[in-house]
Amino acid sequence: MSKPELGQKPKPAGTPRPVDNRRGAIAGLIITLVILAVGWWLARHLTSASKMQDCLMSGRTNCNVIEPAR
Repeated sequence: MSKPELGQKPKPAGTPRPVDNRRGAIAGLIITLVILAVGWWLARHLTSASKMQDCLMSGRTNCNVIEPAR
C-alpha cells in the first residue's frame, strides 16, 4: 500500500474499486461471435465439398448442385 499524499486520507485496503468499464466483456463477446460465425461457415463449406467429392468419386459426371425454383 502506498503512502497517501499530504492532506489526503489513506484508502482502506479492503475497499473494492468501482469498475464500470465493460469494454473487455464486449470485446470477448464479439470475438466469440466471430469464432462461431467462422466455424459455422467452415462446417457448411466442408460439408458441401465432401458431398461434391463423394459424387465425383462415385464416377458421376453431373455433380452440380441443382437448387429448386422458388
